[in-house]
Parts: sequence; C-alpha cells; structure tokens
Amino acid sequence: MSKITKEELTLIQEQDQRKKAILNDIGLLQTQVHTLSHLFAQLNQEIEENKKILEDKYGQVHIDLGDGQIKPIENGENK
Repeated sequence: MSKITKEELTLIQEQDQRKKAILNDIGLLQTQVHTLSHLFAQLNQEIEENKKILEDKYGQVHIDLGDGQIKPIENGENK
C-alpha cells in the first residue's frame, strides 16, 4: 500500500485543523448573535414599557434625547 508524502500529509492536516477552528469560531459567533438578539428583544420590550409609563405621565409627546425637552405631538403626526 502506498502513502502520500509527509509534506502532503502535513498540509492536509493543517488545513483540516484550520477548517475545524473556523467552524468552531462560526459556532461561537452564532451563539453570540443568538444571545445578542435576545438581549435586543428584551431591551425593546423595556423601551416600550418605559414609553407607556412616560406617555401615561406626559401624554403623547416628542422627547428630545439630548436634553429631555418635551414637545406636544401635532394632530396627524405619528409618535
């Protein structure tokens, strides 16, 4: 039975190790994306809850995120 050369074996072993490392990194990134997606959804829910609290307190207004100033929403204008 014949064999490939030592250099050829070394090359394909290195390529296989690099492929496994990349697949591992992809798995880690997918996990991070999943986690961040859940955190983002949770934050959006918190934002909506806070909007409701502020709307109950101040009515429908625009809030300047720079200085906190509020302005009434004109008729026909979206929130």
